[in-house]
Amino acid sequence: MISLEEIIRFGVSMESKLLYQFDELIKKKNYNNRSEAIRDLIRDFIVENQWEAEDAETIGTITYVFNHEVREISDKLTDMQHKHYQNIISTMHVHLDKHNCLEVMVVKGTAKEITKIADEIISTKGVKHGKLVMTTTGENL
Repeated sequence: MISLEEIIRFGVSMESKLLYQFDELIKKKNYNNRSEAIRDLIRDFIVENQWEAEDAETIGTITYVFNHEVREISDKLTDMQHKHYQNIISTMHVHLDKHNCLEVMVVKGTAKEITKIADEIISTKGVKHGKLVMTTTGENL
């Protein structure tokens, strides 16, 4: 049986043009070697597929910009945060200018729950732009 920490070598075949593009990208991203870059790509692929399992425990951030002068938006957003308090770990509020604010929320829960919260917040009238970024708790990597 293979231990989880054992390093295994394997070969990968690909077109030279694709390998050249990959090598240029890993230089740009400051990887020391191809193995490090491939490990990160594999982890990213695994994490991305874990999100698709709606009941998988995950963590992420919801980042959004809103115009605080839109009628009752601050109250609506605060109410939503209180409604989902069990999933919201932390929030940060930044005043960008006289009219616009940025909020970043760290959220934890199932992929389904987090997506629902993000959709609710981002679709609120007065929110100019928002994005959900989900990642892993790291437990299964």
